[in-house]
Amino acid sequence: MLKKLISGSCGVLLGTTLLSGVAFSQNSSNCRDLPTYTQLKTALIAAKNSGNGGFGLNMWGTIVNRDGEVCAIAFTGNDRGDQWPGSRVISAQKANTANAFSLPGLALSTANLFTAVQPGGTLFGLQESNPVDPSVAYGGNSANYGQSNDPMNGGKIGGVNVFGGGLALYNKQGKLVGAIGVSGDSSCADHNIAWKTRHALNFDNIPGGVVLGTDNIDYSANSPWGHPQCSPAATTIGNALPTDFPVGPAL
Repeated sequence: MLKKLISGSCGVLLGTTLLSGVAFSQNSSNCRDLPTYTQLKTALIAAKNSGNGGFGLNMWGTIVNRDGEVCAIAFTGNDRGDQWPGSRVISAQKANTANAFSLPGLALSTANLFTAVQPGGTLFGLQESNPVDPSVAYGGNSANYGQSNDPMNGGKIGGVNVFGGGLALYNKQGKLVGAIGVSGDSSCADHNIAWKTRHALNFDNIPGGVVLGTDNIDYSANSPWGHPQCSPAATTIGNALPTDFPVGPAL
């Protein structure tokens, strides 16, 4: 249902952001192979409203390209203050992380990184690498945050986030083209919403991952790729994602 909804949506000519003296719009070659602002917003709202085991809060969503440049930022509420303001940058961090640590042959979600970055873990300290660029994260007119002309568009946001909500984007040909990050609820609900949004956008043709061949969240005990549970409902929904919203060639 979600895929049919989004596949019928048409992108619109987006606004242009001036960044470092260079005019940038999502219709540039940097982002032309990724979902548009309108498609992201439509899919994000549908996923948020589908039941995710969280608090039912409004969400932020960000898409980056393979170079880590922000291509679209949207929210599900009526105004930018209807969802946690801090989650705008967190959603961008998650997108950056999923893109930065996924490969053409291996998809890693931000949820997959949680255990490995804990003290004593094999990736401890990863979250301190690749810091957010404050000028990209907080620049521009706040009134444009979450709009098609969000001042973050075109900037390399940076940042590493290590809990649920970030997923790499693979197109119909299985090519890694960027990532999506979602934030605004519990980290487990964020993952569920991100998964459903990616599925609706037809960018989940992943090559394989560390959790039963996927990049799904892993609640297994003692898993090296594990993530803590947030609620029984979120766990049930998360475990069923590969069945209810299967990865694979877009339909």
